[in-house]
Formats: sequence, C-alpha cells, structure tokens
Amino acid sequence: MLPGALAAFTGRWWLAGGWALDRHLGRQTREHGDTDVLVLRHEQRALREALADWDVHAADPPGHLRPWAPGEQLPDGVHDVWCRRTPTAPWSLQVMIDDADEGVWRYRRDVRVTRPVGDLDGPASTDAMRVLAPEVQLLQKSKQPRPKDEADFAAVVPVLEPERRTWLAEALRMVSPSHPWLAAL
Repeated sequence: MLPGALAAFTGRWWLAGGWALDRHLGRQTREHGDTDVLVLRHEQRALREALADWDVHAADPPGHLRPWAPGEQLPDGVHDVWCRRTPTAPWSLQVMIDDADEGVWRYRRDVRVTRPVGDLDGPASTDAMRVLAPEVQLLQKSKQPRPKDEADFAAVVPVLEPERRTWLAEALRMVSPSHPWLAAL
C-alpha cells in the first residue's frame, strides 16, 4: 500500500485518501489505484529530496502536470504532486500539499476552516504511521464527489464519532451550505 520511498522522508506525513478511510474502518472497502498522503507545505523540500529517484510531477497549474525539479519550491497554489518510480511506470503516489501556519492547518479551498495540526491525526494513527482524520479526508473529497467519494462517505459516516461528524458538518456548512452530505450528518 505505501511506497517505501517515504521511509527517507524526515518530515511529518499522513496516509490520506481512500486508504486512510479504509484504515479508519479497519477493512478495505474498494480498490485503490494509488496511495495518497498529505504533507505540510513547509516540508516539501525534504519530501522532494526523499523522492529524488522518482519521476515527480506537480499539478501546476492545477489540472496540468509538469516535472517538479529537485530543489524547487512549489508555488502556494500547487497542492497536488503525482509520483511514479520511473517515467514509464504507473502513477502510484499522490501527495497533497497543505498549508499550516504556527501549528494550525488551513483547508486549501477555504482558509476559514482550520484545525490544530496535532488534530489531523485520526483514530487509526499509530506510532508507525499517521492516518489523516476521517472527517478531514471527507472534507477533502466533498468539493465535487465522484462515485468512489460518495461510496467512501456512505461507508464512513455511520461509524464517525459524534465530534467528528459535528466538525465535518460545520466545515461543510461554511464552505458549501447546501452540500448534499449535510443531510446525512
């Protein structure tokens, strides 16, 4: 599931995407095409160094991939990095780069939604691996949910702890007051 390349990364990272939600559920609910992780922007250079032997591309501008050169600082608007072991291998790692200031994470689509960085760890986190909190991951999936995002939401919400449901509902009300997921929260 998780590429060994991140073993060389000295910064903090969280397992994200569908794998993070599956970890929260304690079972695999669907097939996953790649592994997603979240990294904080101020640690991006260490990440690029850890992936020195990989073919790494930044979504810059969003929706278009371009090579991410070693030593390059990505602009603030770049939040996604796609990685594969070689130029002919399939994409296997997607890195979401999020912003945090003075220990506070900021949702990239609406900076009014914040959270202490320490609260990004979900209940499935262990000493060996941080797993993104399920409510944060669902918020990330909420903008334009694809069928797999809808399936992830339907699988996770019934077991989401009340305080996590409340946080997600409040965040959704702030960024998308008529979001259809609010009815299930």
